[in-house]
Amino acid sequence: MTRSKNIAPLEELKAQAKRLRERLRSAGVTLSHSESLEVLAHQHGVRDWNTLHAMAGNRMQLRVGDRVEGLYLGQPFRAEIRGMTLLGDGSHRRVTLHFDAPVDVVQFDSFSAYRQRVTGEIGWDGRSARQTSDGQPQLIVRPE
Repeated sequence: MTRSKNIAPLEELKAQAKRLRERLRSAGVTLSHSESLEVLAHQHGVRDWNTLHAMAGNRMQLRVGDRVEGLYLGQPFRAEIRGMTLLGDGSHRRVTLHFDAPVDVVQFDSFSAYRQRVTGEIGWDGRSARQTSDGQPQLIVRPE
């Protein structure tokens, strides 16, 4: 068990606990809802549900249609979220952004390449794991 910095939001954690409870019930193991929450907390490497709840409560909540701002390849932007998909174990999301104004993604004076719609992967902290050549996240998203 490892403690993850990218914990899903509370709604998803509760849904995970419900699925766990139903799966165990089909295998003949009966758990109360609170017991399934405690088991889920242990699976995430924390002491109890209250600890996991506190950790997850600090995660950024984003939805399709939300207005956001941030940095894409080091360039500031304001945008609308046009698409979002939960990935893998739920620790990351693929997000499609439509920028209010096109962003120049090239840093050379003699060349420009403007983008108005981009797709990237972010964790629950709003930062991409992928980095630019100078070590900065490729995409940083935060609510407006």
